[in-house]
Amino acid sequence: MKNLILTIFLISILSGKSQSAWDLQTCIKYALNHNIGLKQRALNNEVNKNTTEQSKGSALPSLNAGASHVYNFGQTIDRFTNTFANTQVLSQNFYISSNVVLWSGLSQYNNIKSNEYNYLSGVELLKQQQNDLSLSIANAYIGVIFSEEIVKISQNQYSVTVEQFERTSKLVTAGALAKSVEYDIKAQLANELVNVTSAKNNYQISLLTLKQLMNLDSVTNFNIERPQISLEDGQLLENNLQNIYETSLKTQPSIKSNEYSILSAESYLKATKGRISPTLSFNASMGTGTSGLAKDILGVQATGKSSLIGYTNSGEGVYAPEFDYITKPKSFSNQFNDNVNKSLGFTLNIPLYNGLQTHTSIKNAKINALNARFAKDLTEQNLFKSIAQAHANAKAALDKYNASKYSVEAAEESFKYAEQKFNAGVISALDFSTSKNRLFAAESNLLQAKYDYVFKLKVLDYYQGKPLEF
Repeated sequence: MKNLILTIFLISILSGKSQSAWDLQTCIKYALNHNIGLKQRALNNEVNKNTTEQSKGSALPSLNAGASHVYNFGQTIDRFTNTFANTQVLSQNFYISSNVVLWSGLSQYNNIKSNEYNYLSGVELLKQQQNDLSLSIANAYIGVIFSEEIVKISQNQYSVTVEQFERTSKLVTAGALAKSVEYDIKAQLANELVNVTSAKNNYQISLLTLKQLMNLDSVTNFNIERPQISLEDGQLLENNLQNIYETSLKTQPSIKSNEYSILSAESYLKATKGRISPTLSFNASMGTGTSGLAKDILGVQATGKSSLIGYTNSGEGVYAPEFDYITKPKSFSNQFNDNVNKSLGFTLNIPLYNGLQTHTSIKNAKINALNARFAKDLTEQNLFKSIAQAHANAKAALDKYNASKYSVEAAEESFKYAEQKFNAGVISALDFSTSKNRLFAAESNLLQAKYDYVFKLKVLDYYQGKPLEF
């Protein structure tokens, strides 16, 4: 039996030495860097950021250039020579154009502001998700510490029972005690061995829960540091409920996110209203081109022939000599320079009726702006309820912790006397086991109350924007 308890402690010691210790901040940092949900939220923020940049770019002048290379077959009018063509003709066109909106009822400006506020709202949402994850990590971290303490208590209880069993066995062998007493202690020993095994399993489950929250699966020998946690009775009373709530309104990212959402919705409403205004834009363009029909005239020569061009008053025919033009195809460079055309202009667009699209958009934008305000009010209400509940829970946990301390003191005294009486043969093994179990329950309740109180204090720190650390 001694070998069994020694083996249990050696396993615990060796496993503790082989594991790498992580403190709370290291666990939180790792979780923030490896959480998939946070990465997705960050990517969404990048999309919102790109949307903001694109809306800014839309307010800048546009600049476009293009070219075309066209073969025409059949009869057509060539745009560069203004002559008929009935054969294959190659024409080329080159252009560059620019357009800028000079006035649109500030619709573009307010759209930019709306996208900027939407991006900032997403940034605060990411911070809120990070804070929520950090709080969950802290809870799981404390859960690991608590479960390990339960393991130590159960092992100590088991060790005491082992010693009692050995003492009882000797007394039974000597004939001082009945064999049934040894059986009772042996049954108690078996139950406490089950408690040790259960406590160790709960400890491993607590570690697994923490690792899963951290998205950690590559470290097999994972363990955490055990901070020294001291509790002060007046620690809770540093800030009252109202002070904590007022502080949280300034520090909680969810509140800031809602404020940015309101600004975004209001800016979008202004941008939508701006669509009613006439839009004035300025545009400019420059183009040129070439045609296969364009030719340069080198000279003229008479053909010796003449053609009838009309009649005199007396009815005699009038003839004119015919000439042939000596030409050559016009060069690309000459055509490119000669065919340049430029244009400047202003365009005024006055919206009169577009199927009630603008009117409907304005009504929906008003609803969204009002809904954003309701969302902020609801968030503030839920925040106050959560803080009030956390504050009440912390007070209750402190009261339970103080009561549990007295319970442990009483249980320790009771067990000490029970052990003495049992060794003297005054009480039965059942009474001894009952006293021992009562002490174990009291110690477990004290630990649970202690770490529950610690976590409740961390929740209040969380709402005040304080770092989660011991």
